[in-house]
Amino acid sequence: MNVSSLLKAPGKTLSFEVFPPKTDAAFATVRLATELIAALRPAYMSVTYGAGGSGSAATLQVAEHLIRDLKVPVVAHLTCVGASFASIDRQLAEMEQAGVENILALRGDLPQGYDHQCADFTHACDLIAYVRERVDWSIGGACYPEVHPESASQREDLASLRRKVEAGCDYLVSQMFFDNNIYYNFLYKAREAGIYVPIVPGIMPITRASQIGRAVQLSGTNVPGRFRQIVDAFGQSPAAMEQAGIAYATEQIVDLLANGVEHVHVYSMNKPQVARAILHNVQELLK
Repeated sequence: MNVSSLLKAPGKTLSFEVFPPKTDAAFATVRLATELIAALRPAYMSVTYGAGGSGSAATLQVAEHLIRDLKVPVVAHLTCVGASFASIDRQLAEMEQAGVENILALRGDLPQGYDHQCADFTHACDLIAYVRERVDWSIGGACYPEVHPESASQREDLASLRRKVEAGCDYLVSQMFFDNNIYYNFLYKAREAGIYVPIVPGIMPITRASQIGRAVQLSGTNVPGRFRQIVDAFGQSPAAMEQAGIAYATEQIVDLLANGVEHVHVYSMNKPQVARAILHNVQELLK
């Protein structure tokens, strides 16, 4: 299934992201988690992998199992930092063999001391343009409602996003945010900047207090005071924090749907119980 076509069609969707195992020993656990999430019949599932192609074999295993055996549409992540033209060609061939026809094209995190002057790919838009010339797949890209940490301003960041779209990006998926007004403001400014592809909001249920620091470090996202109060009140109890995190993410999704947003992507962190609870909370709203 072509995900970009799905996002342009009438109807509401909920999708989930999963990540492959970091070690062979963890593969059975991750496989079970992805199977349980796939059993919820999401619109599609995205599968991440490490920068520079590390772990791409595990990504393909997970993706192929979802596509071939579980009949769930998959968006496979593809990063270009440290990659050569030849390595991207090889990964595209492997993805095609696994049945992949949707990718999320990303630059990836820069390794310490990385010299982009010697790289075949400098930005995600370079990867998007390269892939677009070679396969007729759905290509998604990432966006930061609160501005990419490496951008000097939102104007510069939006110009970069427009280059992605001009290179052949069919849709964008946002980094996590915890205040929906940030997403709405970003959506308005993106349209004003001439970016008209679908922009899917990405929601991360915070179910452990330790996730907050990591989320801020990775994305620079703002954590509203009312959510910090939730973490302060319930963060010491794993069961209570999970329930509170699910409730907060559900509230975000309900608000998005009520305001005309038709597609939501959930960063499930390989937690079937979290994905199941969120879907249960909004399943009537999706009909």
